[in-house]
Amino acid sequence: MKLQVIAAGRLKPGPEKSLAGDYLTRAQGLGRKCGISTIAVTEFSESQAASPAARMAEEGRIIAGALAPKCFAIVLDERGKALASGAFAELLRRHLDGGASDMAFLIGGPDGHAPELRETAGLLMSFGPMTWPHRLARVMLFEQLYRAVTIIAGHPYHRV
Repeated sequence: MKLQVIAAGRLKPGPEKSLAGDYLTRAQGLGRKCGISTIAVTEFSESQAASPAARMAEEGRIIAGALAPKCFAIVLDERGKALASGAFAELLRRHLDGGASDMAFLIGGPDGHAPELRETAGLLMSFGPMTWPHRLARVMLFEQLYRAVTIIAGHPYHRV
């Protein structure tokens, strides 16, 4: 299965980019042993449109255009469902075992996601009720992807 992370905004050099890169590299390495062939990251600049609705619409079109056909899309959204790490790993395992070819994680800009993306997503997922900066949300996603593949692989990283 191929995983895609599509994010509005680019990580600038600094501790968040370094930490995100570390977890991404770990997830890619162990993920190959679990059936995840690639984890591709697509970043694009945040919209500069005048209104929040226009920014969300523009970013939504860019995200939708970057999605692989028929992929299972997970929108990261504060209104989404918060999953425990084990449940997140189980979601990934179900899609791997079910023969899914593509799964995408979508990180919107500061205004959030366009309603159309939220409505067509396979899952709205949250990292809890707090609002997180996009740079940290990306680090948290990569860490949870790494944690999920360690759970699937039976690696001791995740402790219950």
